[in-house]
Amino acid sequence: MALQCSFFFIPCMLLLSSLVAARAATITDGEILSSMIGVQGLIYCKQGSKLTPLQGAVARVTCETADEYGYEGEDVTVLSQATDAKGYFLATLSPSEVKGLKKKVIKIKECRAFLELSPADTCSYPTEINRGISGAILQTYRLLENKLKMKLFTVGPFVFSPEETQDKSIPDGY
Repeated sequence: MALQCSFFFIPCMLLLSSLVAARAATITDGEILSSMIGVQGLIYCKQGSKLTPLQGAVARVTCETADEYGYEGEDVTVLSQATDAKGYFLATLSPSEVKGLKKKVIKIKECRAFLELSPADTCSYPTEINRGISGAILQTYRLLENKLKMKLFTVGPFVFSPEETQDKSIPDGY
């Protein structure tokens, strides 16, 4: 009997954990999620071969959403705080930021992080390094075990340059 119980225990736990993980990505009107989404990274200025941290730069995180039937919804966008002296940024997306949308049930499908703003006139052109222009897809995260239970994604580092670069890997307009 003990063997049979342990045989079914693992599949049951896997099923329960997948239900919990799927539930964490769904935002229902009036409900507060057990976790926030955090995106961290570094932003640099590249002049020649030298990389220097860019204080005051901003990153953008945009998430595609779907309604309860799977139809495309409004995108949700948040900006990071300005980077610190080491070029570090953190952007957070909490359920309260998306509960104001008109649909009752919102599922976050895919999120991307982008370069948004450089404070330096001498280093203001975004580059495609680590998908800073086209958007770095948020894929894997660490679960921070604090009372917020934040899912922390890491992207980049992203890079601005003093002059516009002609990156052939990005088609015009898209």
